[in-house]
Amino acid sequence: MIMIEHTNETIQALRQNIRYFLKWTFISAISGVTIGLAGTLFGLGIQKATAFWKSHSWTLYLLPLVGLLIVWLYRFAHEEKNRGTDMVLDSISSTEEVTPATAPLIFISTLLSHLATASVGREGAALQLGGSLGNLIGKAFRLDEKDRKIAIMCGMSAGFSAIFGTPLAAAVFAMEVISIGVMYYAALVPCVFSAFVGVSVAKFLGLAPEHYEIGLVPEFGASSALLTVLIGILCACVGIFLCVSLHQCGHAYRKVFPNPYIRVLAGSAIFIVLTLLFPARLYNGSGAQIIEMVFEGEKIPVYAFLMKILFTGVALGAGFKGGEIVPTLTVGAAFGYLMSLVTGLPVGLCASVGMACLFVSVTTVRCPRCSWHLNFLDLPQCHIMPLPWQCALPCLDIMGSTTARSSFIPRSGQNSLTENQTSKYCRCQYVSERYRHLFLQ
Repeated sequence: MIMIEHTNETIQALRQNIRYFLKWTFISAISGVTIGLAGTLFGLGIQKATAFWKSHSWTLYLLPLVGLLIVWLYRFAHEEKNRGTDMVLDSISSTEEVTPATAPLIFISTLLSHLATASVGREGAALQLGGSLGNLIGKAFRLDEKDRKIAIMCGMSAGFSAIFGTPLAAAVFAMEVISIGVMYYAALVPCVFSAFVGVSVAKFLGLAPEHYEIGLVPEFGASSALLTVLIGILCACVGIFLCVSLHQCGHAYRKVFPNPYIRVLAGSAIFIVLTLLFPARLYNGSGAQIIEMVFEGEKIPVYAFLMKILFTGVALGAGFKGGEIVPTLTVGAAFGYLMSLVTGLPVGLCASVGMACLFVSVTTVRCPRCSWHLNFLDLPQCHIMPLPWQCALPCLDIMGSTTARSSFIPRSGQNSLTENQTSKYCRCQYVSERYRHLFLQ
């Protein structure tokens, strides 16, 4: 009798697991196709906007008009208090709702920001677009609150993967970014499936991720290893400076110009002046041009990484929409170029190390596993590195992330956090009390 009951329970559990698997396979496929399509259209739009402003210098002077339009759109939609990516993340860990207007607003505003040459990225739009559409899909299927949160993570995975072409990093990011070091493994299969469907849709429609050739790579030895570890530590310091600079720029704008319309006009004026002072326009847009120049062996100013930080802070602080990850990779490549001149290591290797370590230094506080997946598994540059260098990259990540975290982790006497503080810390709010908007807008 007991054996029969045990067998029935096993069969029932198996049936439940099969139903769960089939349900999320279907929902993940729908999310991957739908959001992958939206992400692809967005990515292609970014490419068209970038190509247009590069061939039409007058688009720079659209900045004030674009800025005013973005502010008006958010006010018209009653989304002035829309916290962007933070709202999407908090919708998973709390009862906060992702508004339906988030997707179209971030889609339009980011495209306009890129068209007007603002120094912004595109991952913020990917996460908000994916999270918003994922929430709508969850509501359409009448999912309960727990499953709807998984649907949001699936949407984030599909959107990020479609735009960046990094499915593993996208899936891990969606599960990990809502907390520090804690993975939502219940969403593992749905997020991975959505991410791979999303990137497949993007590739089918002709949106391919960027690839850069590293070129010459020296033999892995003690000397080169020590030099690259040093580069990793210095990149962490640059990452800290980047986070603080973005925060201070935004804070200064809000303090001096409380009115958002005046703020965006002032920011536009500052950005235009800076662009005219540096007519090559290396620092406009996402910064992919700098990355290409570095990997192709062209010369760039040694201070390029500082200028990119300045341009990005001015644009994002003023109210233009986008993200920070692509500008961060640009800063990393530019700083790697400088390190190649100092250390004598090949520029391609230093640029790759700089991109990886800069990225991990500013994101590992919130998503260390995602950083490793992006750098070690998904990043195209790593695929063509010799095996010893691939194995060394996580070690550089450790050095960089440890240095970066040391400036955010509570000091001595504050090692024991209360339950409330721990919750805040896991949502990156504890950290943001010191450096608000820590790399996620």
